Amino acid sequence: MALSQKLELRQSQSLVMTPQLMQAIKLLQLSNLDLAAYVEDELERNPLLERDERPEGEPADPAVAEAEPAGAESETPLDGALDKTGDFDTDLTNVYPDDPGPVAERQATAPPDGDPWQVSPMRQPAQTEDYNLEAFVAEERTLADHLTEQLGLQAQDHALRAVGRALIDEIDEAGYMRGDLAEIAARLGAPIKLAEEALGLIQSFDPAGVGARDLAECLAIQLRERDRLDPAMAALLKHLDLLARRDFPALRRVCGVDEDDLAEMIAEIRALNPRPGAAFGSAPVQPIVPDVTVRQGPDGGWMVELNTSTLPRVLVNQNYYTTVARSSRKEAEKAFISDCLQSANWLVKSLDQRAKTILKVASEIVRQQDAFLVHGVEHLRPLNLRSIASAIGMHESTVSRVTSNKYIATPRGIFELKYFFSASIASAEGGEGHSAEAVRHRIKTLIEEESRDAVLSDDTIVQVLRSAGIDIARRTVAKYRESLRIPSSVQRRREKHASL
Repeated sequence: MALSQKLELRQSQSLVMTPQLMQAIKLLQLSNLDLAAYVEDELERNPLLERDERPEGEPADPAVAEAEPAGAESETPLDGALDKTGDFDTDLTNVYPDDPGPVAERQATAPPDGDPWQVSPMRQPAQTEDYNLEAFVAEERTLADHLTEQLGLQAQDHALRAVGRALIDEIDEAGYMRGDLAEIAARLGAPIKLAEEALGLIQSFDPAGVGARDLAECLAIQLRERDRLDPAMAALLKHLDLLARRDFPALRRVCGVDEDDLAEMIAEIRALNPRPGAAFGSAPVQPIVPDVTVRQGPDGGWMVELNTSTLPRVLVNQNYYTTVARSSRKEAEKAFISDCLQSANWLVKSLDQRAKTILKVASEIVRQQDAFLVHGVEHLRPLNLRSIASAIGMHESTVSRVTSNKYIATPRGIFELKYFFSASIASAEGGEGHSAEAVRHRIKTLIEEESRDAVLSDDTIVQVLRSAGIDIARRTVAKYRESLRIPSSVQRRREKHASL
């Protein structure tokens, strides 16, 4: 076989993951809270980026080009044409006006001639860097602070106090002691009896039930404080699983009481607090801030708009770049400021593209789920990522990233965008399928409307749904019922009879 050389041309397509493309993909899947944190880091790292602090709606200075996500359109009617090209049209050539300086600020706020103590009505009170409004807000008292204060009053021995502080650190926000007593004692080099004594002391603190290692112990501590922990009640606490299953005949046998006494004991149990530490301060709960809002337009259609409060507004300081670039002498300095400018421009473009993509995907979801907004969850259509992607000319992975950790505010509440994507359940009549979420809601409605004498079994629910044109199996009904945390028909029947 002879060896020879020849020249061939081959044409192929490949996706090159540039740093700019990876940044755009990363920003697309971030939630609004994560995006705000990311932009804050970029503001600290990049000297050419600045936060736009102008009031929303105020016209921009002619010498300042604003780079704000979503371009000029943050509101899109569903019947309007959406841009599917993905081009960037944000003007980045901004020039900042000259800083008036501290002298001009003092002249603008100087008091009028005459009385030096007279304050101009237009003058605002000066706020220095030391002024902090949060300094006037009372600190929320935590459960650990409350227990530590009681420990200092009750424990006089230094060793007992040290072990008690270690145990308090192992108590969670609900008031339960999650650490292992033997491991804590071994770590501190203390005898196990001292650890048990410290735990017993903590369990006598306020609130009642704190420091318990499980629910039964938490309830027992509260009943002991009320002087109601008799042998029958202790037996009931040992068989809380029977109480959860509503197996009242078995509870009467193990407790040795009649039906009336058992009802009184259960009423006492229900009056106790299973989470004694919940009344104290804990980690702040972050509220859900929707990324997109939907409202009804004047023509009866739906208007989809971005929540501008969740969109970071940043500016590229072109004037500062020009000043620094002219004064740079070393190649390293020129390369650094050039990289900062490129990074700032790409961040602004990525934010703008992210906002446009979210608006485009949300608008298509609202268009296809119009019946849900009008009639409710029973009319939720089965939907998948491919349907949205093909409708707006994007890839499924892009739609998946957009719908992750994004929320939409509708007249029917705030939902995650992924809520509108559900599996399809075949129709018994051969027509369009039914959304799994709509079927789950229907099962919940049927069970809520059942009477005490006609508790619906899973087989009966299957027959009702099939008569309504929903082809569903019994195991699917059981799975949906369990996902809704609804007990079986046997347990529901026991609960309804016990409530009489």
